[in-house]
Amino acid sequence: MSLTSNGLSTTTWPAFARLVEKHNGIFGGCWCISFHLEPGENKQMAGRYRELKETRVREGRAHAALVFDGPEAVGWCQFGPTAELPNIRSKKEYEQGLGAVPDWRITCFFIDRERRGEGIASLALREALRLIAQAGGGTVEAYPEDYTGERTSNSFLCSGTLGMFEKTGFKKTRKIAMRRWVVVRKVSPTRVTRPRRLTGARSS
Repeated sequence: MSLTSNGLSTTTWPAFARLVEKHNGIFGGCWCISFHLEPGENKQMAGRYRELKETRVREGRAHAALVFDGPEAVGWCQFGPTAELPNIRSKKEYEQGLGAVPDWRITCFFIDRERRGEGIASLALREALRLIAQAGGGTVEAYPEDYTGERTSNSFLCSGTLGMFEKTGFKKTRKIAMRRWVVVRKVSPTRVTRPRRLTGARSS
């Protein structure tokens, strides 16, 4: 599997939009906007998700590492500065044990239904960390699920799996739901480089 990656931008928006439209807007038509909105705001904005997402992309207020096979996006990892992604899951429980606010959040993944099981989520995660490093690095937080040894719907794994994050150097800090953990790692800043060709893995 030979793949490339690039960040979400006005240039890559058409490929992102094609992947979303192929899957009927994703998870009830959310267009990967829910984590951008304050709790309750999403109900007021229903039906405008595509417009809201595209506006944020054009304004530079939406970030993701897109994985491409040729011209087509086959998956992504959404990330951004903490203020850009306020609406995380289990927020009440999260805030009860909150110490320092992270510099960055990784909130969700989406993989083309025809390409799942190829390790694309892991590649997207690594590329998100690379883009964060290029943007100055800092503390990165994520909220994966631990379904080790259990079968579950992909919709429950949109925040990624605990094992995938641990393999990428994240450490568990605290539990905020039955299977949901807060994981953290530090990312050092790097110089900007051109998009790379990726080597696929068979695990996710």
